[in-house]
Amino acid sequence: MKIRGTTILAVRHRGKVTVAGDGQVTLDTTVMKHGARKVRRLYHNQVIVGFAGATADAFTLFDRFDQKLEQYKGNLLRAAVELTKDWRTDRILRHLEALMIAVSRESFLIISGNGDVIESDDNVMAIGSGGPFALAAARAMVRYSDLTATEIARESVKIASEICIYTNDHITVEEIDLEEEPAAETDTKPAGTDFKSRPKKDQKKDGHVTG
Repeated sequence: MKIRGTTILAVRHRGKVTVAGDGQVTLDTTVMKHGARKVRRLYHNQVIVGFAGATADAFTLFDRFDQKLEQYKGNLLRAAVELTKDWRTDRILRHLEALMIAVSRESFLIISGNGDVIESDDNVMAIGSGGPFALAAARAMVRYSDLTATEIARESVKIASEICIYTNDHITVEEIDLEEEPAAETDTKPAGTDFKSRPKKDQKKDGHVTG
């Protein structure tokens, strides 16, 4: 028996980039779960990642990808290239079966275990069993409707769920507003504090201990 699924769609349109995914997990001919969350934010909420494939494999890749993003300070393209290198050569990772969509303010990528890091030609991309249906619907809406990126992504995955038996209409959506200034990384060190050791003075002056 094989875990099957899913539909993940990314749309960049009118100043926003959105990733949407359904929630169905299918084991052979049985629906095991309706509300799986296959779209997540990484690296201080600046990167959105969606996965299609074996669930346990995808969570392993999420964790490894987050480490790469931290290592390369949120540079999505660099982190994706380094992840695919590990994915192909690491004795454990190379057996993982999944596809990933990863987007940020600057990059818009599909990542695979074959070493592929693919950028979209038209700011719409999809993966998973229902991916072709969602992709076709999204392209039509981008060209011939006034919907926002989030509305297009949600409606396209919903259309895919009406066609693909491995996709449902329990849809998770994450969005980045490209027109909004990115949040600055905050310094968690308390104000007025440094962490160097300070020698204590233990000298009495006028009957008081100073330090």
